[in-house]
Amino acid sequence: MKPALLVLGKLSVFCSALAVWEMVSWDPQLAFFFGDPQRVVITLWQWFTEGEGVLDIAWGDHVLWSLHFPAQIYPHLIITLAETLLAFIIGTAMGMVAGLLLGINPLLSAIFSPYIKALNSLPRVILAPIFAMWFGLGIWSKVAFAVTLVFFVVFFNVWQGVRDVNPVLLDNVRMLGANKRQQLMTIYLPSATSWVFSSLHMAIGLAFVGSVVGEYLGSYRGIGYLLLQAEGSFDINTILAGTLLLTLFALLLDSGINIIERYAFKYRQVK
Repeated sequence: MKPALLVLGKLSVFCSALAVWEMVSWDPQLAFFFGDPQRVVITLWQWFTEGEGVLDIAWGDHVLWSLHFPAQIYPHLIITLAETLLAFIIGTAMGMVAGLLLGINPLLSAIFSPYIKALNSLPRVILAPIFAMWFGLGIWSKVAFAVTLVFFVVFFNVWQGVRDVNPVLLDNVRMLGANKRQQLMTIYLPSATSWVFSSLHMAIGLAFVGSVVGEYLGSYRGIGYLLLQAEGSFDINTILAGTLLLTLFALLLDSGINIIERYAFKYRQVK
């Protein structure tokens, strides 16, 4: 299919959905439940153009410095993005290390895999109030909650990728005298690469979900906090504006992962 036709098809779907939404909003009763696209756009515009945002950088009870922004949305957006990126980085690192260790060590896998599976089956929402008690209502309780979502996705993908290594290839490498480090760098990591990047696309979305849900359950800053305030006043347009904003930034972060993925596979092929 020609690129121009593909772009035209995507725009047609978007415009059609927007037109249907606009027509639905003409009915005040339906607009109460489904929102008004014009009001959603106005809400987004006001968020980025009106008010003044202040973000205090603190260590404990001491405020180190205050950042001032030209609009009210920036402190909330920065907090949510910081929680998301921290959870994504920490959860991915922990998942990759644990997946590699258990994948290449059958004894560790046999000991710890039942506990990891049990923790994975635990409903994550019940952990949010526990983390709030441990870390308070700051960003770290949200980061900890989101890490629990990211970790298991990355862990199981890396674990499966390592376990899928061809045993004949591994035996040949061992016969040639490769040590554990060489086996890890030349066999296990390349085998797990595609599994890792497939998990990262899911992990970034889960990091967003964990951050926003954590804010929703208890916070004083962030997009989830704004959504909670809007829910209390039955403001569907603000809820949709926040949802649209989160979706756009999630797509941007996912695009960043696509760029890293292309460079990683290109480097592996060249090497």
